[in-house]
Amino acid sequence: MFDGFANASRLPDLRKRLLFTAGALAVYRLGVAVPTPGIDSAALAQFFADVRNNVLGLVNLFSGGALERFSIFALGIMPYISASIILQLLTVVIPYLERLSKEGEMGRRKITQYTRYGTVVLSLVQSFFIAVGLETLSAPGGAGVVYEPGWSFRLMTVITLTTGTAFIMWLGEQVTERGIGNGISLIIFSGIVSSIPSAIVTTLEFIRQGELSIVVALLLAVLMVAVVGAIIYMERGQRRIPVQYAKRVVGRRMYSGHSSHLPLKVNTAGVIPPIFASSLLLFPGMIAGWFGQHNPVASWINDALMPGSLVYSIVDVGLIVFFCYFYTAVTFNPVDVADNLKKFGGYIPGIRPGQKTSDYIERVLNRITLPGALYVAAVCVLPTILISQLRVPFYFGGTALLIVVGVALDTVAAVETHLISHNYEGFMKHGRIRGRRG
Repeated sequence: MFDGFANASRLPDLRKRLLFTAGALAVYRLGVAVPTPGIDSAALAQFFADVRNNVLGLVNLFSGGALERFSIFALGIMPYISASIILQLLTVVIPYLERLSKEGEMGRRKITQYTRYGTVVLSLVQSFFIAVGLETLSAPGGAGVVYEPGWSFRLMTVITLTTGTAFIMWLGEQVTERGIGNGISLIIFSGIVSSIPSAIVTTLEFIRQGELSIVVALLLAVLMVAVVGAIIYMERGQRRIPVQYAKRVVGRRMYSGHSSHLPLKVNTAGVIPPIFASSLLLFPGMIAGWFGQHNPVASWINDALMPGSLVYSIVDVGLIVFFCYFYTAVTFNPVDVADNLKKFGGYIPGIRPGQKTSDYIERVLNRITLPGALYVAAVCVLPTILISQLRVPFYFGGTALLIVVGVALDTVAAVETHLISHNYEGFMKHGRIRGRRG
């Protein structure tokens, strides 16, 4: 595989895409360091030092530290993800959006435009609540987080954070179009990865101070390696349905029949379900976190939605399983697959072409989606529960690992696709990622 990546520098188009992706992520990381005006950074850092292991710490992790610094990218990409969830759910119940989703490229562009509008609306709402919540916060030493509370600060914060989210949204779309991989996923990936060095340094410091034993640290390292191995093993898993093609005549040529297979991934939805589930859980927990000090209801919500708690884990598992099925149903249409097989003379042995083939594919897909959804839920929830029980002083649970490994695998696969399309034989023989039979 490394020989294949060495060839990437010889391919101008792929080299430009890689450089563009790296440059866009660098711009994002620079923006994370730009603070929003009117905030006492030292007091805010003291506040986050006490909430690192709750839902605000998880939000801060996904934003790559932008929330802790309260930078112009403090909202991160979560409003865009929330808007995408809402639009996809509405596509099922609103006939107009359903028609748009079936109109090809023009329909997708229209839905993308609505998603952008929804992102701006959600950003306005979230940034306003955050601005109001910040005015009520104080650091452990008693210092206020906001220098001059009032409507001027609220309006400035709303405009700054909404503009920052809109820019991240645009940047992610540019990476998807002109770079390598999914831009939105890569932005979340870069935010999580950027926290790894500081997490390692923090862990070593706690070991040196005796607050974390070496045995527990080694157990965490073994757990992370085991989770990474399980993720790679499952993400490569496939159920291959045999497909037979009959002899057919096209013009003056006769094409002989041959056999192939239809690969169905165990986890068709990829990293989307945990991202969607986290984004839905983060919003109420984040709002409750700002007001938890003064409101008993908000305080209860904040405690209930703390990563590692029973309520959080149950809701997280339910959302992950739901979005695994929902996203698979949205992205994979068995009827279209069956029609394409019939059009090109393909059939599944023992299954009648047409509706019977569609029903069979859907039945197989539903069966393999359940273990795939349970695997994703287990990876996201079990390490988080163990980490909370061991009282680790930083949050880097299964959800973060799944996103990092999943996005890395998808990006490597995208690079492979470009290399294989340009006939790099050495890469095709030695480096191609092959699916594992499920």
